[in-house]
Formats: sequence, C-alpha cells, structure tokens
Amino acid sequence: MRLNTALVRGVAVVLLSGVALSACSSIPFVGGGDRKTQRVDVQQGIGVNGYLWRASLDTLSFMPLANADPWGGVINYDWYINPQTPNERFKATVFILDTRLRADALNVTVTKEIKGADGQWTGAPVAAQTEADLENAILTRARQLNLANAG
Repeated sequence: MRLNTALVRGVAVVLLSGVALSACSSIPFVGGGDRKTQRVDVQQGIGVNGYLWRASLDTLSFMPLANADPWGGVINYDWYINPQTPNERFKATVFILDTRLRADALNVTVTKEIKGADGQWTGAPVAAQTEADLENAILTRARQLNLANAG
C-alpha cells in the first residue's frame, strides 16, 4: 500500500509539533500537593486517560518507542524482534480514545512481518488474540495504577 507523501508529511508535522509542545509543558506527574490534586493534574496534562497512557507505556516498554502524542492519544512503537524468534518482527500502535478509564477507550493494533530466505521482510497475519491480550494487559495495569493512586 502506497501512502500519499503529502499526507505522511502532514501527519509527521502534527506529531512532531505535539512532541515539541510536550517538551515545553510541565510534567503532570511531578510536583507537590496532595493525591487529589495530582490526580486532577494527570487528567489536565494530557488529552486522554492518564492511567491508560501510563499503562500503555509500561506494558509495551520492551518495544522501541517511535513517537507518542499525549493529546491525540496515539503511541507508535517501532519494530521489535524477539531474540528467540529472529525471523519475526512486530510493531504496535496504541489508540487511547477517551479520558475515562474504560475498556472501550483503548485499541491496540499489531503489525507482523516474517523474514524470508531472501532476507526480505513480508507482512504476515497477526492473531486477533494477540491484540486482545495486549489490551487486557494494559487495562489491568491501568486499574492497578488507578487503585494505587486512590489510596
């Protein structure tokens, strides 16, 4: 599938602008105040649910981070090759769709490629359960973060 170059450049500019702005803004997880104030700051500092955001970063921390847009709720991970299966590689994108901690506020897509005998990577199907398992792991971690912050 060939993407429109202007569209790709436009998306890249938007994503890079978000990263640049995030570097200039204050970090919502740092600072004094009571837990209630900190919890509000997490929600005001980014455009999506802070627990889902942090849980996504924690859960997929083994993959190289390509870029992240905390206002749009998109986290892109670059290709990851498991040393035990060097002829397979995966990359993932996490979409956080809401400011509330809900199961339907999260979507994970995974892309898989297999290395052929000629050394070329070709697309391969990903089991639907893989994406569901990642979503469930992120949701579990988000709930843990929420409970730890509530106490």
